[in-house]
Amino acid sequence: MVFDFFRPIDTDLLIDIQSFSAQTLGKRTVFNTEHEFPKLEGAKIAVIGVLENRGAGKSNDSNDLTSVRKEFYSLFPGNWNAQIIDLGDIVAGENIEDTYYVLKNAVAHLIKNNIIPIVIGGSQDLTYAMYRAYDQLEQMVNLVSVDSRFDFARENGTLAESYLTKIIVDEPNNLFNFSNIGYQTYYNPQEEIDLIEKLYFDAYRLGEVTSNQTVSEPVFRDADLVSIDMLSVCASSSGNFSDFVPNGFSGKEICSFARYAGISDKVTSFGIFNHNYSDAEASLIAQVMWYFIEGFHYRSNEYPFGTKENYIKYIVTLEDELIFYKSDKTERWWIEIPFLSNSHNKLKKAALLPCTNQDYLEACAGSVPERWWKAQRRNLL
Repeated sequence: MVFDFFRPIDTDLLIDIQSFSAQTLGKRTVFNTEHEFPKLEGAKIAVIGVLENRGAGKSNDSNDLTSVRKEFYSLFPGNWNAQIIDLGDIVAGENIEDTYYVLKNAVAHLIKNNIIPIVIGGSQDLTYAMYRAYDQLEQMVNLVSVDSRFDFARENGTLAESYLTKIIVDEPNNLFNFSNIGYQTYYNPQEEIDLIEKLYFDAYRLGEVTSNQTVSEPVFRDADLVSIDMLSVCASSSGNFSDFVPNGFSGKEICSFARYAGISDKVTSFGIFNHNYSDAEASLIAQVMWYFIEGFHYRSNEYPFGTKENYIKYIVTLEDELIFYKSDKTERWWIEIPFLSNSHNKLKKAALLPCTNQDYLEACAGSVPERWWKAQRRNLL
């Protein structure tokens, strides 16, 4: 079984956790130990460490997620009831494809059992392995990346800087949409920015998001897989001064994104990558994990699980008829992507795209929402 390749939690860390307060997360989590592997039945969240940095051109010698775990398990949970398990670490394989294989199959197995994996550690090319896990689920995938760069392939670039190209090019191609949150223009060639537009993907500049974080909420609500690059956080917040980032998200903002991802009824896997293995950054990663799990406990089980009977329907007639739905439970908005019977559709039926009240108001004023327009074009590619 794929979990045979996981290394148990360090014994010294388990001893430290035993000294924590009885109310902390460490006392409510089931760990992979030398004597017993956690039961998957009844679990809702699974923490996975991956000790693999070769994709970023770095050595795996100093990888250690003990600091992250110690910080995380010392935190106090909210009013949580979901069972959390820690499966331990995936140790770097003989080659990087071996690591990908173990992570891919582990993530697929967990998702099939309605368990959300939180993957920590390693370089961001591990997002590719998590994406490939959805091959076994036979569904289109929406990927959201919080990153200052798009990570297209470049000359002399590392795997971590080119994983998005592999996702787009490699078969089977299950990617429906890629959304970037927080790109910084001076880190990305104009050709890549143009390519994002050509493929009808969504991208939001750092300043656009920091001035109004709520623009990202519908993006996370539509995601299946969320990948966070810790290099998108400014050094003053992350404490990462070896890979110095002068501009980026604050600790508060990156935690807000994690909470948006947790609240989303669609998100089934979550990854945090490019950790510098410093104690300061470990503390922030622990809080990012905490906010994701808190968001999970506030899920409303609306779309894609609910029925349209629980929504108020609004029709706006422009050149195309736009159909909006507003939840009478959370007051969140969706817009329908129609199924066109005379065209090739990637989506096999009409689907709902998360949007905002502002999108509805702009449609009433005669403007077609840009995300709807892009989604419709992607559906017909």
